[in-house]
Amino acid sequence: MRKGICVPMMTLCLLLAGCGAGEKAEAADLRDAYHNMAGCTMEAEVSCTQGEQAWQAALRCDYCPDGKTVVEVLAPENIAGVKAVLDEGALRLEYEDLCLDAGTVSAQSISPMACLPRLMGALRDGWLLEENEEDWQDVPCLRLTVDQSGVQDGKILSTIWLRQDDGTPLRGEIAVDDEIILTAEFTSFAFYDTIEDQGA
Repeated sequence: MRKGICVPMMTLCLLLAGCGAGEKAEAADLRDAYHNMAGCTMEAEVSCTQGEQAWQAALRCDYCPDGKTVVEVLAPENIAGVKAVLDEGALRLEYEDLCLDAGTVSAQSISPMACLPRLMGALRDGWLLEENEEDWQDVPCLRLTVDQSGVQDGKILSTIWLRQDDGTPLRGEIAVDDEIILTAEFTSFAFYDTIEDQGA
């Protein structure tokens, strides 16, 4: 009698364990696409809030993990055309013939112009802390939180909502020492190989 009860319970435990493993594999598969990509292009509404500071802009980013990444301001109009160039760890602002150091936020020196590249870096190399299914604005997503803590002892966590249907980002947040300072609402996204396929 006891054997008859134990066998189904053991089977149920194995099935539950299998479900958990499947969910982790899905998150790993989504991250693999970012880790293996040649690059991507994206647009997003980026907001920065810290204390009394507030900043918001529409940004376009051409992200190249092994080369130069360029972020351009699309709006507001008074700063449209300003570009941030990230190359070999250095960040600079460019506008017409001017080249300036980029502004930073927080003790961890996170520039709002570097928000989108940092979120891509989080997907590629951050230490996964949490993963769960969560709708964002009625869109089924996989929500990932990864650790990107810096060298100055501050805790940097990035949270990204990836669409379940195609794995592209819908929203991102960057928090420093448990305070969300940067948010990104993605309006478009494409991997470089997807763009090339469409152009062929």
